[in-house]
Amino acid sequence: MITKNAETIVVIGNGMVGHRFCEKLVEFDESRHYRIITFCEEPRAAYDRVGLTSFFAHRDAEKLMLANLEWYRRNGVDIHIGDRANRIDRKQRIVHSDNDRSIAYDHVVLATGSYPFVPPIEGVKLRGVFVYRTIEDLQRIMAFGKKVRCAAVIGGGLLGLEAAKATYDLGLETHVIEFAPRLMPRQVDDAGSRLLVREIENLGVRVHLNKATKEIQGDGRVQRMVFVDDEVLDVDMIIISAGIRPRDELARDCGIDVGQRGGVIVNDTLQTSDPSIFAIGEVALHDSMIYGLVAPGYEMAEIVAGNLCDRQMSFTSSDLSTKLKLMGVDVASFGDYEAGPERAQPLLYEDPFGGVYRKLLFDLSGTRLLGGVLVGDAADYALLSALAKNPDPLPCAPGILIAGSGGGGALGADSISDDGQVCSCNNVTKGQICAAIRDNNLVTLGDVKACTQAGTGCGGCVPLLTDILNTELVAAGKTVDMDLCEHFAYTRQELFEIVQVKQIRNFEALIHSHGRGDGCEICKPTVTSILASLWNEQITEPTHWTLQDTNDRFLANVQRGGLYSVVPRVPGGEITPDKLITLGRVAKRFGLYTKITGGQRVDLFGAQVQQLPAIWEELVNAGFESGHAYGKSLRTVKSCVGTTWCRYGVQDSVGFAIRLEQRYRGIRSPHKMKMAVSGCIRECAEAQCKDIGLVATENGYNLYVGGNGGAKPRHAEMLATDIDEATAVKYIDRFMIYYIRTADKLARTAVWLENLEGGIQQLKNVVIEDSLGLCEELETQMQYLVDTYKCEWKEVVNDPEKCKLFRQFVDTDETEQGIEVVAERNQRRPADWPKDFVPISDLGSYVGAPDGGLPGGALDPPPPTDDSNPPRPSLKKWVNVGRTADFPENGGAAIKYGKVQIAVFNFTSRGQWYACQNMCPHKNAFVLSRGIVGSAGEAPKISCPLHKKPFSLQTGECLSGDDFSIKIFPVRIDGNAVLVELPPQIQLDALLATQRHCVGACDTIANAVADHAGEVTEMQTT
Repeated sequence: MITKNAETIVVIGNGMVGHRFCEKLVEFDESRHYRIITFCEEPRAAYDRVGLTSFFAHRDAEKLMLANLEWYRRNGVDIHIGDRANRIDRKQRIVHSDNDRSIAYDHVVLATGSYPFVPPIEGVKLRGVFVYRTIEDLQRIMAFGKKVRCAAVIGGGLLGLEAAKATYDLGLETHVIEFAPRLMPRQVDDAGSRLLVREIENLGVRVHLNKATKEIQGDGRVQRMVFVDDEVLDVDMIIISAGIRPRDELARDCGIDVGQRGGVIVNDTLQTSDPSIFAIGEVALHDSMIYGLVAPGYEMAEIVAGNLCDRQMSFTSSDLSTKLKLMGVDVASFGDYEAGPERAQPLLYEDPFGGVYRKLLFDLSGTRLLGGVLVGDAADYALLSALAKNPDPLPCAPGILIAGSGGGGALGADSISDDGQVCSCNNVTKGQICAAIRDNNLVTLGDVKACTQAGTGCGGCVPLLTDILNTELVAAGKTVDMDLCEHFAYTRQELFEIVQVKQIRNFEALIHSHGRGDGCEICKPTVTSILASLWNEQITEPTHWTLQDTNDRFLANVQRGGLYSVVPRVPGGEITPDKLITLGRVAKRFGLYTKITGGQRVDLFGAQVQQLPAIWEELVNAGFESGHAYGKSLRTVKSCVGTTWCRYGVQDSVGFAIRLEQRYRGIRSPHKMKMAVSGCIRECAEAQCKDIGLVATENGYNLYVGGNGGAKPRHAEMLATDIDEATAVKYIDRFMIYYIRTADKLARTAVWLENLEGGIQQLKNVVIEDSLGLCEELETQMQYLVDTYKCEWKEVVNDPEKCKLFRQFVDTDETEQGIEVVAERNQRRPADWPKDFVPISDLGSYVGAPDGGLPGGALDPPPPTDDSNPPRPSLKKWVNVGRTADFPENGGAAIKYGKVQIAVFNFTSRGQWYACQNMCPHKNAFVLSRGIVGSAGEAPKISCPLHKKPFSLQTGECLSGDDFSIKIFPVRIDGNAVLVELPPQIQLDALLATQRHCVGACDTIANAVADHAGEVTEMQTT
């Protein structure tokens, strides 16, 4: 609550620095002595300009926002969006705005930032000339870029290379024009620039150094650039990124002192010549220096906020360290990277083959690190930057630092003192981070970021931050657990190597030799995926079948209500009319919902498990193959029509897509993979958001990898340019197997590539340069998988024994629907889930299980009381539900008992049998028999295949802590007969009948409760 006599602070500018001031003042002003009013002339509140280029990938401004409007409201900050402060009346102490607001102030904070400098070049006002500063600028660039072929960026600094990356990602021929003799002249020396130029030009981007633009020509719109040496460059679009100028006009107009070349002059407390007005960020001129980076601006914001709250803080100079990934190349500079020979001795490392350049500057005695430049590999940036700020002697010899250590190596977090700065963006020290971890019991990187704000700026300190967290966890006696699960003390990559080296062919052998317990829903599918990636045996073989998630086990994607979808392969999206007719005929015959997928094929929804073999028999006979939509494997290779039909196409994208899909079909990997082939740079197949994408050029294809759509979009990175089809296949073979070998469980290629030490450059070294000497081995492994491919559904429909695996019940040929199907838009779909499911316990507990079953079952004899007759004997009896051979080893199957579905499990590895209701109470889906059995500690469990809810097979409780449970029934084996102890059918039907819990089948669950109560009363009185 703001105090009654609060002073008013007007913050002019709501960029990153202006917002940071608001945050810090809210944090420091515990007594709420100040009222904050901020003017934001842009149409949205503060957003992350450092990450501006990512907007090209996700196109979502909300993802860049630093805070939502609720934050401003909650913290009492009045924000005026879309309103520019246009005048400061210092005499009346009033700020006026474009929207006729007049705000009386006690203090003003100028955070107006800067504007792009546009050189006075003739033709600069032609259509097609842009600046690169705001989200609106990017939106205009994207819209215009759809209509053009070639773009040039004037300026080879940080922002210029970001702009060049943007035009490159738009598929445009891109040129970078730099007046200086090197790129990034303020951050990189000549040698670093040479390497950077080479890496950028390897992408197909042309770099022009020592070039000054004399004129831009065109008839109403940009057509060409003319340089001072009279060279001409034909272009369609120009982005100017030639530096910035401080927006100091408000200060000039009201008589505040400004610098000769711009900038509001401030002292060490960031006060202007008017003590009630402060300036921070890019508008502030301190000691003849304007800081164009966010970290100094954040420091200024914190100092002004602190001094307003009686903290004695001053600004002397600031850290100019930067770390960025420009055009896919890591570039960083830190400390005094321009120190001269009178005080510094350089140590250089240059690897032209690996694309790495490092220049570290030490004092003349070699005991202190002063600064440095890193190009190509900046993994050590956070550690080196922290060491450069540390006045203490180095903990090692300079030579150890120059070679690089991939994020710290042997030095790590212990090399930094507690007062050493780790995060320069938010001025967070190692000591503050360690204290936060200890005091708040933080155990994850996300927790540390949220608590300390370290790592939430540019992200350059995240590797060191992770190192500090792990060091603290170990010091506290906590394990930094990288194991796959409780059953394997290995990562997925380590398990892959074990299986490959020791030639292990099944899960049982692996867990006996390198694991413990019985496995679970995490390790079983992971190991079977590894086995499939290496040996390519059919996943429907008995040794593999019950280890799979339900999708792989039944070769179809499970949907709501335990129904499945059928997705035949349509290579490259090309399909004949006859095959389309077949799909329509099958859909009509089996009453399936049909939908076109984003991967250019047809999805048939609503099949019951027992219908799948019959559906696929018809599809296989028509020439279809499994589309593997159910597997962690290649899904589709999307294509545009390319030269087959398109007037712009330059390569046969359809033909190549078909060949790729037929080559890589069915190959199991850590996660699903999607591919695409575009026939020209218009990119209609969206190849640059796929795991593997190819974009046709006049000379062949550009190969992209590591892209991703979905919830966490990621633009793919260029692996190779202008390669022919044979070379593309060779590189893809190597890439896929390298990914399969080294990725973590369920890691898409995007996540894997982001976490790969050395990133895209390391991948190029391995896949193209064969730096590890693995390429022949990778190609051989891929060829083995290609040669041993078999369509899984063809194998099933031609094998009657495998078809039996798809029975709904093993004790009867009866079938029943587990969810009501309703009509909508002339198709059939499952009924909507109710908002609230009534737990079975609310219907009454009528089934008990001895030996640890759920208590309180009315079917167990009630305890005697003083006024009751002796208890009646139990009504339960042992029911023969099938032969032992009917139930798969280490898996389950369903039986039908009256109107109730029961799941029976043959837990072979434990030598035990279990039974429970087949309905998962989470969403009333009759699917538990299709789940994966495993153990949690010593307890046996079943994991629901729909949402992975785990239930104890001894007690029925939900092991994830959710407030529902399942009914458990005793099982015994008599010879080859499987017997389950069950109550009379009428009593069990009253509680668990499918028709009672089938979604949509009853008028309401409430009616079921009422009906059930009456039945129970009748049963208990007869």
